[in-house]
Amino acid sequence: MMAISADPLNLIICGVGGQGNILLSGMVGSAYIKKGGFATIGETFGAAQRGGAVFSSVRVSQKREYGPLMPEGKAHLIIGLEPLETLRMLQKYGNPGTVCVSNEYPVVPAGVSANRDSYPDLDELKGAISALTKKTWFLDATGIALELGAPIAMNIVMIGAVLGTGQLTLSEDDIKAELQASLPPDRLELNYEALARGMKTVA
Repeated sequence: MMAISADPLNLIICGVGGQGNILLSGMVGSAYIKKGGFATIGETFGAAQRGGAVFSSVRVSQKREYGPLMPEGKAHLIIGLEPLETLRMLQKYGNPGTVCVSNEYPVVPAGVSANRDSYPDLDELKGAISALTKKTWFLDATGIALELGAPIAMNIVMIGAVLGTGQLTLSEDDIKAELQASLPPDRLELNYEALARGMKTVA
């Protein structure tokens, strides 16, 4: 599939607290600005602690700066770090043309752990996500990050997968430059590997 050509490009990155959502949105926005575009980022926290729902809207344009509020039903691309949060964002911001890249590893909410709530069956969850999108790529980004010995790098595996789908007009070098600007030197090689693994997963 070709890169999304909409202007503004409406991108949502969603997950739960502690998954690196904010780092990812900042990197994507910064990469587009360095390429001469405009990027506006809005952050929304469902609960301001680790484990609470969080999502970022990133609105990118070559023409002008747009407001950070994402219009409902207008997302072009959703990057989901957690599958249930992916579905929630799709239900509010998706449309039949939306494409999606989703981690398939669930983060079970505290209410489920305490037997107050239930978490959907993963296959049913993936089916519901696929039914609401033009195209969805699923990967076990958490599993890949665990194989690398760095579960915190899951978000970098995810942005690698997004690059691999060709949906963004960003290159591997664009994201590597953002990693260099964001991380200490001793963490770069690990994150480069996470990026490469993500790209290979959907290639």
